[in-house]
Amino acid sequence: MTQSMPSPIPSLLPQTAPFTPAQLVWLNGFFAGYLGLESGGITALSPQQNADLLSGIAPFAVSSLDDEDGAPWHDPAMPLPERMKLAEGRALRRRMMAAMGQQDCGQCGYTCEDYSNAISLGNEERLNLCVPGGKETARMLKVLHQELGNTPAPIAARTPSPADAMAAPVPALAPGSRENPAEAIFLSRTRLNKPGSGKRTWHVELDISGASIDYTVGDVFGLFPTNDPALADAIIAALHAPADFPIGGRPLREVLIESVSLDCATDTLFMLFSYLTGGERRQKAKALAAGEDPDGDAATLDVLAAIEKFAGVRPDPEAFIESLDPLRPRLYSIACSPKVDQGRMQLCVDEVRRQINGRTRLGVASTFLAERVRSGDKVKAYIQKAAHFGLPADPALPIIMIGPGTGIAPFRAFLHERMASGATGRNWLFFGHRHQQYDFFYEDELAGLKAAGVLTRLSLAWSRDGEEKFYVQDRVRQVGRELWAWIAEGAHIYVCGDAKHMARDVEGALVEIVAAHGARTTDEAITFVANLKKCSRYQQDVY
Repeated sequence: MTQSMPSPIPSLLPQTAPFTPAQLVWLNGFFAGYLGLESGGITALSPQQNADLLSGIAPFAVSSLDDEDGAPWHDPAMPLPERMKLAEGRALRRRMMAAMGQQDCGQCGYTCEDYSNAISLGNEERLNLCVPGGKETARMLKVLHQELGNTPAPIAARTPSPADAMAAPVPALAPGSRENPAEAIFLSRTRLNKPGSGKRTWHVELDISGASIDYTVGDVFGLFPTNDPALADAIIAALHAPADFPIGGRPLREVLIESVSLDCATDTLFMLFSYLTGGERRQKAKALAAGEDPDGDAATLDVLAAIEKFAGVRPDPEAFIESLDPLRPRLYSIACSPKVDQGRMQLCVDEVRRQINGRTRLGVASTFLAERVRSGDKVKAYIQKAAHFGLPADPALPIIMIGPGTGIAPFRAFLHERMASGATGRNWLFFGHRHQQYDFFYEDELAGLKAAGVLTRLSLAWSRDGEEKFYVQDRVRQVGRELWAWIAEGAHIYVCGDAKHMARDVEGALVEIVAAHGARTTDEAITFVANLKKCSRYQQDVY
């Protein structure tokens, strides 16, 4: 007796549809089951049926080809208009990703891609969580978010579809996470600059022995600071509001210090002002809320400056608080290794102070750590795991570390880790700052690591010691032949620090070195460096 073979699943999608062969097989089976079709029923859908089905999974599954290019806009040094230009014509979630700050810093609780996916799927309604992107990102997301109302609900809302695999994970409330931070105990701060320096940089230590905090070198330490009480008091005075005005059962002053951001004035705050004033001032407030700059001072308007600009406006304290962004955690590269002391966290922190319009503006977390927190105080903290910044799995491989200023932090951790684990790979550090006499962080320690053979080579650059400014990227070019030899031997390259200038200039220097000493054209050198990134031999922790 001959056994009849089942008919193949009908082909519901054209072979030219923008999916991989595996996705086509999966989708054909899915739609056949979804429509209740039996084997051999039809061989293809009509054009209108195809359009209806594909619209049901837009903008998620149809964007599969977008994912194959590695998101060329994922560069924190690239201006937002350039990123949006690269993302033109892509699926909505990819354009939303291009609008993010591109740092994958985790301050929003996601990576850039996960945040955009969560918004696109309707799992996240807040559009102002991207700290590095600031107002620019929030405004672009608002524009893009309007498209969601014109997009048919995905099949995923009714039955499983390929979009399920792209949904952003719900953050776990694990101990020591951003959503459920642990308590670290502040121990000490030691100034790293010598007297005479124009900068104030601190080596900060915290006790994490009693906290649920596990980390590896390359990870980032997140902490929840508080605002300067003097700034909160100045805002209360400018509002002519009582400090003990109840906000959700808490006094206004406490909410200002502990719960809301007093940095950049929000669009919502300006809109609130527009409701409470008239004439030319109303038009200015509305213009500021729309991202315009009627008086050329928008970039300088923190919350207090905004209140002073619209002096006399008296918002209700509760409405005022609701118009502000929440006070979010700040992230710092970890400057120590758990293999040396698992119970102690060490950071390298630049104290931020700026004079703007006759008032000193303070970095929230940096001055919190440099001045306001005291020994024995508890600090809410967590670990942001590094997605793409860590030592090579093979301890015999050489590493090249480029980190001027506080960018030295993760490389101090790398060196401690390699020393404690007995790694045999060579280590080359590039460090720089303004003046060698005042700003040579961890000088004695680095000398000891070099004497012990852990630090194979130390290359320094001091930008203010000569007649012309000289930076780490200049030192990189100067030793290009030796650097190429390390790269040719399989060295991994790491860069930490400023994204907009230093990191971009270092990458340009590396391209020049590959072209000059690797016998490649400029285009070939660019491709070579890009491939180093793709295979995780060139990693960056930039901000």
